[in-house]
Amino acid sequence: MTAQPHANSSLVHPEELSIESFDYDLPEDRIAKYPLAVRDQSKLLIYNSNDSRQIQEKIYQQLDEQLPADCLLVFNNTKVVEARLIFKKDTGSKIELFCLEPGGAYPDITTAMLQKGTVLWKCLVGGAKKWKTGALKMRLEHNGQTIELQAEKQEKQGDSFLIRFSWIPESLSFAEMLHLTGQLPLPPYLNRATEQNDLKTYQTVYADKDGSVAAPTAGLHFTPSLLQKLSDKGIKEAFVTLHVGAGTFKPVKADKMKDHEMHAEFMEVPLDFLETLYEQAKNKRKILAVGTTSLRTLESLYWMGVKLLTDQLDPFVVEQWQPYRLPQNKTLTEALLAVTDSLKQAGKKTLVTQTRIIIAPGYQLRVADGILTNFHQPHSTLLLLIAAIVGQEWKNIYQYALTHDFRFLSYGDGSLLWKNT
Repeated sequence: MTAQPHANSSLVHPEELSIESFDYDLPEDRIAKYPLAVRDQSKLLIYNSNDSRQIQEKIYQQLDEQLPADCLLVFNNTKVVEARLIFKKDTGSKIELFCLEPGGAYPDITTAMLQKGTVLWKCLVGGAKKWKTGALKMRLEHNGQTIELQAEKQEKQGDSFLIRFSWIPESLSFAEMLHLTGQLPLPPYLNRATEQNDLKTYQTVYADKDGSVAAPTAGLHFTPSLLQKLSDKGIKEAFVTLHVGAGTFKPVKADKMKDHEMHAEFMEVPLDFLETLYEQAKNKRKILAVGTTSLRTLESLYWMGVKLLTDQLDPFVVEQWQPYRLPQNKTLTEALLAVTDSLKQAGKKTLVTQTRIIIAPGYQLRVADGILTNFHQPHSTLLLLIAAIVGQEWKNIYQYALTHDFRFLSYGDGSLLWKNT
């Protein structure tokens, strides 16, 4: 069974979509190279197909005026790690290791980040041809202590390598080692080196769980004062974790979406969050995802529930095209209750798994009523996600943003998009 296409999308099945249909001209000068000095002063485009005004302009500091008092905001509390490691060989040549995700048998990213002394990690290797054999080493002094990090190639895995890292002092965790020896990775489209200010501005103010190689950028607009303002109105907040992988920047090169491999990302969802979400859904109150990562986490939870209710294999893994083939007749509360009950029966307080879900035109949102998100690149899966929410109106929304001085991509302005009903 497949999902019915969105009312405002073509009748083409999502697998048959061509990424060429999701293109627009993005001038270089519209890409925000730096954030605004005050995060919540960023512009906010508001789109609601049920409002005669359709597109409005506000700023993030006015977000509370746009949301009902009983709305639930869902944030992604992942934290960007210093995933770029630059080693210098004795010959003077540089080798860059870009840490992608844990290798080996670690159950989740948090466990891998807390490893001490040694860890296995999948990495992209810049200058791999210069690194034939032997270990890469770096040494630095920190607070009067000598820090040494060593990297050894284990095996090639597709376009990446499995690397064994080891270090002294062994009392430090891998997360601490990255903080001491690595560099924060900025999106490639910024075309600039990481600067000291980025260490703060490329993190959300609520970042907590080490593991991402890119920020959940919709959250970069929030400040403590804005969060307080929302709380004062009675708007609730809740947190999930989805660790953003390098695949978020992977361009779609396939002619048809069925030939594009969606990247897997680790997600962690606390039991108490599931209970909060269930109450929100049961009372038919608005659920707003802050960012595409929060949205993908929310929607994945629904399909996990469907898989549990229909006795599917691997119920806590959502593959790329599964949502378009699974039964479509389960309610949100049924699905959430199934996931919650399964966790309780297993004696677990947190759901830890991966998702490959792709949200494209033809997909109907099952959990979220809308999204707060930045403006995304042409030819990207993130733009497909936007089109799934608002249909063909994405073109008018993006054209409006381009002609009204909105800033684009990670450090740019944002939008509040309510799904078409």
